[in-house]
Amino acid sequence: AAGPGARCGSPPAVLALRLLLLLGAVLAPAGAAVYFREQFLDGANWQKRWMSSEYRPGLGKFKLTAGKFYGDAVRDKGLQTSENSKFYAISSRFKPFSNKGKTLVIQYTVKHEQKIDCGGGYIKIFSSNLDQKNLSGDSHYYIMFGPDICGSETKKVHVILNYKNKPHPIKKPIRCKVDGYTHLYTLIIRPDQTYEVKIDNEVAASGNLEDDLDFLPPRKINDPAVKKPSDWDDRIRIDDPNDIKPEDWDEPEYIMDTSAEKPEDWDDSVNGEWSYPMVKNPLYRGEWKPRQIDNPNYRGIWPHPQIDNPNYSPDYSIYSYENISIIGLDIWQVRAGTIFDNFLITDDEDYAEDFGDETWGETKGPEKEMNIKQTEEEQERERATEEKYFEQRFKKKIEEKRKSQKDRVMRNPIKKEEL
Repeated sequence: AAGPGARCGSPPAVLALRLLLLLGAVLAPAGAAVYFREQFLDGANWQKRWMSSEYRPGLGKFKLTAGKFYGDAVRDKGLQTSENSKFYAISSRFKPFSNKGKTLVIQYTVKHEQKIDCGGGYIKIFSSNLDQKNLSGDSHYYIMFGPDICGSETKKVHVILNYKNKPHPIKKPIRCKVDGYTHLYTLIIRPDQTYEVKIDNEVAASGNLEDDLDFLPPRKINDPAVKKPSDWDDRIRIDDPNDIKPEDWDEPEYIMDTSAEKPEDWDDSVNGEWSYPMVKNPLYRGEWKPRQIDNPNYRGIWPHPQIDNPNYSPDYSIYSYENISIIGLDIWQVRAGTIFDNFLITDDEDYAEDFGDETWGETKGPEKEMNIKQTEEEQERERATEEKYFEQRFKKKIEEKRKSQKDRVMRNPIKKEEL
């Protein structure tokens, strides 16, 4: 982003200090390549760098805001979804690069201050040939990364990498944050084909790309020439040979209800010959099965010998992509209000961690304090409103009681005179 925003009327010294702090948070160390960085510090100028998709009418609109609660009114401004039950599609382009032979770090912050019930909070990375005005869910992407929430079942972090024009999702479950505060999400892909997912600068998952995503056929397969021995017993439980079916077990499931009587209006010529209806037999016990016992001959699961898979061929470049050039948000949200901020794409893990600490790390505490204070004030207002309601209701009842007593006094003399 361009220079930091400032409040009108702020003293020059305060502006200079704020500028120094913000620049200190974004200056990369020598040797680190920063391909993309966006903090939305220059107000409305973000619209010059981000392009909204036009692939369909009625797409949701983004607005620049720090939200209802924040740690810093300027530094915490980001793109917020503003309309419920909408698709959103927006992207920003940067100079193309390749991560071949280099570490790739993708990082950003997500704040579901609306306590999202169903919607995406993930980002996508695209090649330079993406038509940004037609960005949609069908657009070919390199990487999809970030949280996705829907109901009580889906609360996960997506890690999906494209390989040979096919998306491959990670097989490990990674749970995302759902508390409504800003959180930092980081994906690290290394040239040795290992990866790491961090949430709030803490490792949430790690491993090898080939092992945790189904890019390639398995290295080993079961030997098709070897069959399980015929005498290998892998049954854990078996029927008890000494258990015999009781003689009185067999009873029909349905029997005739002999207590029923033929209806008086029954016409055999019309309805056919009347017969007793069938009812469930209370003595029916179902199909008899012998009880189960531990198999004394159980030998465990047969270890099928394995051989090298002839269809397996190693690929040491599954981590790399050419012409990485666009970052985008392509999501659906039922309840809007998510704020995206502090985007970073770099080749330096240490710089990304420091950047996270100096942006999200410095404002997360004040953000939580502000939210707690707002919650307490809201609860106090609700209590005051409730007390006022019950006070008015009590006064109304007293007034009604007094009026009722007065009416009775007025009626009684009339009744005596009539009597």
